[in-house]
Amino acid sequence: MKRILAALAAVLIVEGGVSAGPPMDGHAIAERMILAYYYPRDDAKMAVTMRIVNRQGQERKRRLVMLRRDLKDGGEQSYYLHFLAPPDVQGMSFLVFKHVGRDDDRWLYMPALDLVKRISAADRRTSFAGSDFSYEDISGRDIDEDDHAFLREEAIGDRAAFVVKSAAKRPGESEFAYRLFWMDTATFLPLKVEHYSPQGKLYKIYETREIRTIGGTPTITKAMMTDLDNGRFTEIAVGDVSYDVGLSANVFQERSLRRPPASWIR
Repeated sequence: MKRILAALAAVLIVEGGVSAGPPMDGHAIAERMILAYYYPRDDAKMAVTMRIVNRQGQERKRRLVMLRRDLKDGGEQSYYLHFLAPPDVQGMSFLVFKHVGRDDDRWLYMPALDLVKRISAADRRTSFAGSDFSYEDISGRDIDEDDHAFLREEAIGDRAAFVVKSAAKRPGESEFAYRLFWMDTATFLPLKVEHYSPQGKLYKIYETREIRTIGGTPTITKAMMTDLDNGRFTEIAVGDVSYDVGLSANVFQERSLRRPPASWIR
């Protein structure tokens, strides 16, 4: 079914682009973005490199493997991330069971302490592995936690984009009051995201640096998150992307935190 929907979407894009149709509301655009960014195909395996650079230019690198399995488009979903390098994070694993209408389940395994830590809903916006991305940035946020308003359509670089304001319904539970999204009108992938505090201050910016089509699926392969408050940024590069590899539910179990599935972690 996913392939049929993807094919229909491709036909619509080729025959004039999504922006040529009737105006879409903010919620519908945000929903399409979530499907394009977090739910492409049925499952995925990819290698990820993170480069974290502070205000003084000092950098740290992280290398990991990410696995994803969808149960339903826009619905139940599982993530498993395993760190390969450097030595101070080698063996660290992150597991997510994503739910709709209730809090996601998230666990982090820290091998240095041989400890599995449950990531509470209150901690989901905290730093992931010392980067400028949060736990929630990695696996996504429930669409119904925000109100989404279409603002305008404008160019960003050489791409046309829908601009949508997503305001937190419960801002006290998040460090941002609202975010502004620039979403590619052709692929619905996010091109840029600005994060604003309850005081209206812009404090964090996400930018897509590269989109490649892999197996017919537009995929973000380079991105950057910049923290304007501390002058730090994190670059992410994605490679060795494979879709529809046949990941089973057995991979996404708590036991995999301590004992990674060797056949998938290479």
